Amino acid sequence: MQIVILGSGTSTGVPVIGCHCQVCSSGDPRNRRTRSSALIRTDGTDGRNILIDTSTDLRLQSLANGVERIDAVLFTHPHADHIHGIDDLRTFNAIQNSAIPCFGNEYTIERIRRAFEYIFNGDGADGWKPNLTATVVDSPFEIFGVEIVPVEISHGPATILGWRIGKAAYVTDCNSIPAASLERLMGVEVLIVGALRFKPHPTHFNIEQAIEAAVAVKAARTVFTHLGHNLDYGRDKDALPPGMEFAYDGMRIGI
Repeated sequence: MQIVILGSGTSTGVPVIGCHCQVCSSGDPRNRRTRSSALIRTDGTDGRNILIDTSTDLRLQSLANGVERIDAVLFTHPHADHIHGIDDLRTFNAIQNSAIPCFGNEYTIERIRRAFEYIFNGDGADGWKPNLTATVVDSPFEIFGVEIVPVEISHGPATILGWRIGKAAYVTDCNSIPAASLERLMGVEVLIVGALRFKPHPTHFNIEQAIEAAVAVKAARTVFTHLGHNLDYGRDKDALPPGMEFAYDGMRIGI
């Protein structure tokens, strides 16, 4: 299995519009961050692509990484930067000539159905639109021979989902992981976890909190994503403990 970090940035992306700070002005391509998303490529000759979140930048991410097929989507939560690329799934429908199954918790699926009512209303009044199924999940399930485990986490007052996919886990936009969810994460080889900045934030882990979570999970490798423009890849990477690193757009992680 391979994980591709399609986007490693926070909701504004980096550079931030109108900002001329050191990171937003950086020439280091690892400091140019589209909105957070990841792709899971399963093994085998019939390998499948499982997308985590339809980020606002999905089209550009797909072109940059040669993504020409999406077989399923796992949604973490319904904030704009994680779902507003959903209309770009219609191009994959046209390539594949089939519906794309989407999964999330009840909070997320209901919000997506309301926000993108034209996709799901079935009234035939719209033209070319995504062909999707939306399924609420609250327990482990299997797709394409891979076990998918929803992991409840806190994003401020909202309960959203991280995802364990085999020996990897993707846990972004998080400020707390309940004890039961930590148990579901134990044993992963790779943990991808949100770490917005060094300063505290009310609804996201900062670097210190993300490190504490990674230590608790005991993954062999931890990758921090959903990074803001307060973090410089080159300057700040040495502040991380061994086995922990910053994500960057296009990063590939083998499992």
